[in-house]
Amino acid sequence: MITFTEAQLAAWLSPIVWPFLRVLALFSVAPVFSIRSIPQRVKIGLAFFVAFAAQAGLVGQPLVSLNSPQALGAVVQQVGVGLSIGFAVRLVFTSVELAGELVGLQMGLNFASFFDPSSNAQVSAVSRFMGHMSTLLFVVMNGHLIVLMAVIKSFERFPVDGNFFDTLQHIKLYALGSGLFSSALWIALPMIGMLLFVNLAMGVISRVAPQMNIYSIGFPVTLTMGLVGVTITLPMLDQPVMALMEKAIDLFTAK
Repeated sequence: MITFTEAQLAAWLSPIVWPFLRVLALFSVAPVFSIRSIPQRVKIGLAFFVAFAAQAGLVGQPLVSLNSPQALGAVVQQVGVGLSIGFAVRLVFTSVELAGELVGLQMGLNFASFFDPSSNAQVSAVSRFMGHMSTLLFVVMNGHLIVLMAVIKSFERFPVDGNFFDTLQHIKLYALGSGLFSSALWIALPMIGMLLFVNLAMGVISRVAPQMNIYSIGFPVTLTMGLVGVTITLPMLDQPVMALMEKAIDLFTAK
């Protein structure tokens, strides 16, 4: 009769359970992975497959038994690190959407807002368009593979030791706060500058020709120039998105 001891079961399950929890927490908040149309069973199965496939690279990790006093701390640690990685990646998309909000405000399209089920909030058309473009770039640049590599590499900087407070001390998500607003302004700056020049030109025209109804022609001109600016700057969106992605990933992989 084949028998197994508790130590053997812990040695077999622990290396898979802790990466599984971290990857599953990542899938719950990370863009693309957290889409509601993906069934929960698929997410759980994919998380288990990633954790199982990563066993060859997770060598030398501390062994934390499932019934040890450190198990609860290890669970909190894995969930916290996974959620932090997903939240950091989500901030990259938020910066692009914030740039879309600024451009839509200058174009006069912020009134064209609708309910976004993914964020449970009202978003403008330009912001949602920029968000869709950043999602497309994320997939085209293999961002989903970069995120999976980051969550596996995070075990080198944040090993499974059950010390959640020490992990929380080294996760510096606040460092992305200033980068969020500055990157959004840099992305939107060319279009904001162009629309500002258009508004100044319309102001000069209204002073030179007072009989012209500036309100009837101002909105079409501003809208047209805004669309032209979006068309021109959209091919250059990959550089700031990739730079923000690298900055977010470095928080969890760089030692």
